[in-house]
Amino acid sequence: MTQVETAPSNFIRNIIEDDLQTGKHQSIQTRFPPEPNGYLHIGHAKSICLNFGIAEDYPNAACNLRFDDTNPLKEDVDYVHAIEKDVTWLGFKWQGEVRYSSNYFDQLYAFAIELIESNKAYVCELSAEQTREYRGNLTSKGKNSPFRDRPIAENLDLFARMRAGEFKEGSMMLRAKIDMASPNMKMRDPVIYRIRFAHHHQTADKWCIYPMYDFTHCISDAIEGVTHSLCTLEFEDHRPLYEWVLANISIAAKPRQIEFSRLNLQYTLTSKRKLSALIDENIVTSWDDPRMPTISGMRRRGYPAASLREFSKRIGVTKQENTVELASLEACVRENLEANGPRVMAVLDPIKLIITNYDEDKSELLIAPNHPKDERMGTRSVPFSRELYIDRADFKVEGNKKYKRLKLNKEIRLRNAYVVRADDYKTDETGNITEVHCSYDADTLGKNPEDGRKVKGVIHWVDANNNHPAEFRLYDRLFLVDNPAAEEDIHTALNPDSLVVKKGFVEVNLADAEPEKAYQFEREGYFCADNKDSSAEHLVFNRTAALRATF
Repeated sequence: MTQVETAPSNFIRNIIEDDLQTGKHQSIQTRFPPEPNGYLHIGHAKSICLNFGIAEDYPNAACNLRFDDTNPLKEDVDYVHAIEKDVTWLGFKWQGEVRYSSNYFDQLYAFAIELIESNKAYVCELSAEQTREYRGNLTSKGKNSPFRDRPIAENLDLFARMRAGEFKEGSMMLRAKIDMASPNMKMRDPVIYRIRFAHHHQTADKWCIYPMYDFTHCISDAIEGVTHSLCTLEFEDHRPLYEWVLANISIAAKPRQIEFSRLNLQYTLTSKRKLSALIDENIVTSWDDPRMPTISGMRRRGYPAASLREFSKRIGVTKQENTVELASLEACVRENLEANGPRVMAVLDPIKLIITNYDEDKSELLIAPNHPKDERMGTRSVPFSRELYIDRADFKVEGNKKYKRLKLNKEIRLRNAYVVRADDYKTDETGNITEVHCSYDADTLGKNPEDGRKVKGVIHWVDANNNHPAEFRLYDRLFLVDNPAAEEDIHTALNPDSLVVKKGFVEVNLADAEPEKAYQFEREGYFCADNKDSSAEHLVFNRTAALRATF
């Protein structure tokens, strides 16, 4: 029983291979266990691809989607739905129904009683400040709580009364009795239950005590039959507690926790707390703002799900902490869009081009390929008439030899259309050019005119009489520094040009542009219709990426 040949090898898969070959496990069970206290980001995408990818690559393997919902004050059902959507969008399916740690609250409570009965847990009445003081620090040992040696019967009584709601929040907690002198701070009698009078999105008001994450997570894994519990390196010092809990309760399954390095990405924040602050301060509009590193933000911006999966595959899975270049992610996005994005034309900063020798009453439909390298994408008809829009940057009265676009008294080719010559232009009262007057050669339709005439430039255009107005949102990196998390004042690291809005025109074929569908706007970049704000009456396109790295 071995992994499929196409699966990338890494130390986790090597462990799984060995476990299967030695017969330790007959099948593999993984899980993806997000806390529903925010939206998923690109770091979670790596974990999703790892856990669900393993389940796809081994016979009889499966991956659960479980929400570790132990803190009702920070959780919301909207986050649950967003996370489900993200996992599905990435192309993965979880085993059975969506699961919640709250499904196991009765069992968790029973296991807590087991620990009390075996004198391995006690009710403590130290305040939060006293608890910190008693815990010590990395250079000094902790000291025992004065409540550590309560009689078992008294602990059982107090814990039952905690559940009944007799005590105020913060007045009591249940702690595991481990070792206050442990060099691992996580093992110094950690809290496993606390009082919290809060409505829970799954259990409503059934409970007023809630288990802590470290107590809940390992037991939930065991209940679900997880064989390999994969988490990032910051949970490495949690592993002894994970194993201690399972070793001291009456549960048969003993999942193995394995840590791997988290994804650190240049120019990117992956702290839910800091991302939430960006929203609260109106630096971005929402969790799915296209500048956010959230999966939903990337989806809205136009990143293909396949490009995130490919990125996760390329960066690999190791134990070594490192920072991945943002250009690596952007390269995966561009490669996918280059291969799959149909070509269309859009003018983001328009000026009018008038072909003076073209019949005023004439219009025609020109044929343009949807992809120059993939005939399977077919062709489209593009309206053409006497008046067009071109981009303001594509005309200069004078230009040096490196300027390959339209200049006065010079020729260029209109994309998939005719060769034109700039003869004159008009300006407004401020001197800005408003119109360019050209003449065209009717015998030059197509890319390879029979007369062999060569021109140095090709520019895109949109018919002025048959188009759709559109808003273009040009997104760039949100931060100017490669490690914004290290900045004392994150505001000084913000990119003032992370969003630039322009108004122009798209060709008529984009009237019903499907949200999130990728297009290459010729010579402009890769764009998609916004999945929230775009409509047939008001087209809004987000720039997914420039044609090449320009930051």
